[in-house]
Formats: sequence, C-alpha cells, structure tokens
Amino acid sequence: MVWEASYDELHAQFPSHKRQPVIGITGNFGEKGCELAEGYFRSILEAGGTPVIIPPYEDREALLTTLDHIDGLLLSGGGDLDPKYLGEEPSPNLHTINPKRDLPELLLIRLAYDRQIPMLGICRGIQMLAAALGGGVHQDLEEAMPDRKLLHHSQDLPREYPSHSVNIEKDTLLHRIMGVDGLEVNSFHHQAVSRAGERFRISATAPDGVIEAIESTEHKSILGVQWHPECFILRDDRTMMPLFEWFVGEARSYRNAVDIHNRILTLDSHCDTPMFFDQNIHFEQRDPKILVDLHKMTEGHLDATIMVAYLPQGERDEETLRQVTAHTEELLDGIDALAEKTPQYLGIARTPDELYKLKHEGKKAIMKGIENGYAIGRDLSLVEHFRQRGVVYMTLCHNGNNDICDSARGKGEHGGVSAFGRQVIREMNRVGMMVDLSHAAESSFWDALELSSVPIVCSHSNCRALCDHPRNLTDKQMKALAEKGGVMQVTLYEGFLRTDGKATIEDAVRHINHAVSIMGIEHVGIGTDFDGDGGVPGVANASELINLTRKLVEVGYSEAQLRLLWGENFLRVMRKCL
Repeated sequence: MVWEASYDELHAQFPSHKRQPVIGITGNFGEKGCELAEGYFRSILEAGGTPVIIPPYEDREALLTTLDHIDGLLLSGGGDLDPKYLGEEPSPNLHTINPKRDLPELLLIRLAYDRQIPMLGICRGIQMLAAALGGGVHQDLEEAMPDRKLLHHSQDLPREYPSHSVNIEKDTLLHRIMGVDGLEVNSFHHQAVSRAGERFRISATAPDGVIEAIESTEHKSILGVQWHPECFILRDDRTMMPLFEWFVGEARSYRNAVDIHNRILTLDSHCDTPMFFDQNIHFEQRDPKILVDLHKMTEGHLDATIMVAYLPQGERDEETLRQVTAHTEELLDGIDALAEKTPQYLGIARTPDELYKLKHEGKKAIMKGIENGYAIGRDLSLVEHFRQRGVVYMTLCHNGNNDICDSARGKGEHGGVSAFGRQVIREMNRVGMMVDLSHAAESSFWDALELSSVPIVCSHSNCRALCDHPRNLTDKQMKALAEKGGVMQVTLYEGFLRTDGKATIEDAVRHINHAVSIMGIEHVGIGTDFDGDGGVPGVANASELINLTRKLVEVGYSEAQLRLLWGENFLRVMRKCL
C-alpha cells in the first residue's frame, strides 16, 4: 500500500534524522476558524523548514511555550490592524479588523524580538512588525497620501502573478538576499507602513513611494515585505525562494546557537549592574533600566555573570577610604539580596563547580567581583575579608591611581605597582582571589604579571591594535599574558572597540578574532561590561548574547572553541587561583 511505503521510508530515515528548523506561522481567522493559505507552508517546506501553524490565542503561558519550541516566526497576511493599538481612532476607510489576531500577534512579536527569534513579516505581517516595534501604519493609503499618484496596490488578479515593481535599496539585507536592484511583485493591500521607526530601516519602496520592505537596524534577523512572496511558489516560480531560504537559514543558525548554549556553560566575566541598586531596579523582572536581569539572561541563554562592586576613584584620605569600604560592603550585600529574593531561579557561586551545579539545577548564577582596589584602601586584611565574602577577583584600579598601582588614566604616581600593591598581589594569591588588570597602566600590567605566582586576568579589555586606547592591550601584552597562562576577556564598550564611527557586533567579533590570533583560543573570553556602558547594536544587552554566538559560529568557531571562549578559559585560571 502507498501509505505503508511512505511509512517504511520515513522509518528508515529516523535513526539519522536531523532536526529541521521549526517555523511558526501565524494563522488567519475566518468563518471556519483558523486557516492558512497554501503558499506559506509550501514555501517554508521548499526552503528546508518545518512549518507549524500558530492559532490566534491570548493565553500567555501558551505563547511563551510556543516560542520555546519554534526557531523562526512568520507573520502571515490578513485583515486590517485595529488602530487602537497605535493610539489612533478608526478611519472611515478602515476595512475588516480581526480582534482575535491583533493582540496575540503583537505579544508574539515583542516576545520573539526579546528572544532574538528570526522573524519574517508578509503583507499584514510587515505592518504588525512596525506596529509592535515602534513604527506606524497608514490605515488607508488613498486617505493618507491624497496628493500622491498611487499605484493600484489592491489588485484583483490571481495572487501568484506580479502586479507592479519595487525598488530595493543598495547596501541592505534585502539586496544581499535577492541580489537585484528591483523586483516584480504582487500587491493586495490598502494599508502600509507609514514609519519604519528606530528599530527598522526602509529597504524597498514602490515607484509611488509606498514602503514595501523594512529590515532591522539592530543586526537582528528581522525582515518584513509588503507583497506576498509565498504565492509565487504556487505556479512553480522560484523568484522569491531566496527570501524563504534566508529566513529558514537564520532560524537554523538560531537553533544551533541555542543548542550550543544548552550544552556549554556561558559566563560573562564583567557586568556593573550593582551600580543601579539605588534606582529601585527589579532584577527578577525584565527591567528596562538595566541590561542584565533574570529575563534577559534567560532570553540570551546566559548561565552566569560576574557582578562587580564598582568604586569610582576618589580622594584617598582615611575618612573617604572608610566610606568607600563601607559602600563596597553595601554593594556586595545587594548582590546577595538578589539571590535571596529568588532562590528558585538564581544562586551565588564561589567556585567553578558551583556554577556547573546551578546550571544543572536550571538556575542562573552570579559571582561577585570588585572593580577597583580602592575598596580596600590601605588595609591589607580586607583582601581576605572580601574573599571570604565570595569575591572571585579584584580589579587593581579603575580610572585613576590608587594606593595599589597606576591606572591607564593616571599620571604614573608609582611607576607601576606600589610597594603596598606588591603586598596586595601576594595576599590575593594566598587567599585565592584572581588579580584583574583591566584599567591598569601598562607599567602596572608588567609589574603584576611578574609578581603574581598564578595567572592573571583582564576581565574586560580589548585589542589596542584594532582600537588605540590606553585601556586596551598591545599585542606584546597579550602574548605575555597568554605565556603566563592568563586570559583576556573581550568587552563590548564602544570606545574600546573602535575610535571612529559606531561600533557593532561585527567589531566585537573582530576583536575576538584578533585576540585569538595573537594569544590562542585558550586565552580569550567575553566580559561585556553591561550596565557599565557596555553594549553595541547586535549585542546590546544580555538577551542578545545568543547573537554573538551565532556570529562566532558563522565565522568558523566550533562548539569546543566556544566552550573555551564562553567561560572555560576564565574558569581554568580561577581554578589555578583557588
């Protein structure tokens, strides 16, 4: 029988079956309930994906579960968007709205955006992307553009045939995908995007100026088109298949990165979130004031972060030093309080083994650090005290000299590490606290490298060869650090990534690549400096760290190498220091 032959064929393939990317397609809602035009799922199948239909429902838990199981979100066409979601009153020319679809799709888009899930919006879908992410939508083109000679965008001809042309902007994602300056497309709409908003740029327009495509300005895998590319496959026209192949490819890349993160431990060696403790933040929520919180760590698949008690360099009289030490205690207390508030989701770790234990339990982890040895003033006993409080490393200085050493921003007060600083380094070695040389003057770096009996770290530093900043390490420093067994953690602060123009995720990858080429893969890691001015487009907060993994895989890093970059190198040094 035919069905038995099909069963036998599938069963034979089962042992070697490789999971295809799962693409969730939002279903329309008509007289018969949830429905979906054939072209959508045929195009996804043809591109190598597995299509599933997402019915319109508002159950929050179900929406979150759906997003956990898809690798890409395709927003299908359909009726008009209810203008109330844009804060507008309805136009007399508004057509049929579908109250069952709008809210679930707006929620899906925002949640998928936060999770870095690739999205493709088609017709109504491009309008929903704009509405959900800061843009605008014309309720009716004729009404919105009375002085413009418009094309006939709402056609009656069969949907699988083109009806007008669009012009594609050069140097856009869409241009790279399609490889042409213009396309013949089909058009069945009377609404369109009015404003792309800050998160998108316009990548294609019709000859009359109507927006026909938008794409992410934030290095995210998000693209919307006003026409119906899925219809072309119905007459075996493959003109639009590059669009679906790109989309399914992005979904495959996303799923691969998520799977890697599930198998390895990911550690960010430096964030400054405690700087916001006095601003009534809510770490257990998705708090817009901070770049690292439980939600963003979960969305970015980050297992652990080292939160530092940051002390800006100030006066060094006895009373001020006493106040600085007291403030350090308060910040460390605040870090402890985060875990005490949500012990079911979060734990404090003091060792690498405790990090892995928390990951196994499904919890996020925080380690404690101190940024600026100013915290101990001139009291050597505080080194052991803070180690007993769980501090795993101390950055010897910040932007200014202290009693320990000269800063990269200082004036050479000690000529490197001071006599007291030498005692501090020996004591840190004794009690098992890592020595961090980020922010230190080059003279301090060389002194500390020679003085320390165990490898040292630079928890958030970049390559001076790519960005000539005194805070960055020269190739000579990087080689010496590697020879001594230490690690340099590439950071995401724009001023340390490039001196000209706007830094992006691409610059972070360049610095990682350069560091690896100079030091070797065993001596490089990632320390974002989130909440301390770290973060660039593409990897702007903890929720976007999965994007960095995707980029690193794209340029050729293996899972074994990513395991090293994402924390194992840093933890190797930590184990040697314990």
